[in-house]
Amino acid sequence: MVLNPSIINAVEKLGYRVTSGDVATQAGIDINIAQRELLVLASEAGGHLQVADSGNIAFEFPRNFQAILRNKYWQLKLKDWWNKIWKVLFYLIRISFGIILIASILLIVAAIITILVVINSNQNNNSSSNNRSGGSWFWIAWLMPDFRWFYSVDNNNYQRQKAKSSEKQQMNFFESIFSFIFGDGNPNYNLEERRWQTIAKVIKNQKGAIIAEQVTPYLDEIGSSMAQEYEDYMLPILTRFDGRPEVSPEGQLIYHFPELQITAKASNSQSVPAYLKEKSWRFSLASSGQIMGAIGLGSVNLIGALMLGSLLKSPEIAGYLTGFLGFVHVIYPVLLIYGIVFLTIPLIRYFWVQWKNQKINIRNTTRKDRVNILDDDNSIIQKKLNYARQFAKKNVINKDDLAYTTETDLLEQEEQNSDKIDVEWQKRLDESE
Repeated sequence: MVLNPSIINAVEKLGYRVTSGDVATQAGIDINIAQRELLVLASEAGGHLQVADSGNIAFEFPRNFQAILRNKYWQLKLKDWWNKIWKVLFYLIRISFGIILIASILLIVAAIITILVVINSNQNNNSSSNNRSGGSWFWIAWLMPDFRWFYSVDNNNYQRQKAKSSEKQQMNFFESIFSFIFGDGNPNYNLEERRWQTIAKVIKNQKGAIIAEQVTPYLDEIGSSMAQEYEDYMLPILTRFDGRPEVSPEGQLIYHFPELQITAKASNSQSVPAYLKEKSWRFSLASSGQIMGAIGLGSVNLIGALMLGSLLKSPEIAGYLTGFLGFVHVIYPVLLIYGIVFLTIPLIRYFWVQWKNQKINIRNTTRKDRVNILDDDNSIIQKKLNYARQFAKKNVINKDDLAYTTETDLLEQEEQNSDKIDVEWQKRLDESE
């Protein structure tokens, strides 16, 4: 059996006593899915149903319900183990690109030095050998300080970031290589989840009755002018949260969500952003020093690969392409392709990020502009808001108002209910006298 992790997380965050409306708001999922999954979860994790006198239902779960589930299903245990293993594997994958880069540079430098030594030894008897030998050692000396310079840049950057480590943990240099090449993932990976969570919170803050203009700042496309007039964009929201349209005497639409008016405990309004703001993509989360170091090392790697290719074509070493040099000669195409790809992928990705952020800025501006509609002195909107308030209410399922719960025996509950009825009747009789 597959349990919905968003339901499990929502129950835990909400304090283990919830309604389907609470969970749908917290997780941003369909109200019907939330209700069905809560029934399954209560059955599997030892949860209890609590039915109020009004007929509304709440669910209460033991605080160790996740441990109960793990003990019951080997799939959940396996998933926990895999999550731990994957963290280690992904870290190794991230740092491997930096390790490969350093290994590539060291291999290229070692091959160049070996070839220059071979050329130098073959030309010892020539009158010009000293000049050419000096040139060879010049290139060797030129390559080595670069490593010291890049180490210095990264070490200085590390010392600066170490002073700020209390504010933000920085990635190490090997991780920054991966970040430079591939970035750090989609900053809006959970955009849809955020969207639906925010819309549900807006509805709950308005006690289950809203007008369309209150949720348009959280939507992307709201259709053509005709679709906007008929508010077709509200249909997915009505479907997801089991809402129903209501028509005012003036023919204006408001939207009523009875399920989101029911909650397991009283709470204040939740803060929500004025509009759904997408986060801009960043080229890399690595520091500027780390990025410069990655560019520098990538450049050294590519230049070294081009130099190596030129030297490998030299007829003076044709008879020495065995052993180490033979291995380098065989894998040279890989080294060259890696050097080109290392710098090409970030370059393409840089322009892609700029294009992506332009699109995001346009969408953010469009959604932000819709906020102003509510702030305008518009009599039609005010009439709609006033009509919506007629449907606004909040039903809190208190434990004192329960008609039935699976926590206790049915006969015991019937006796308790009978006592409650007797007390209520006695109170009414006293008042009448």
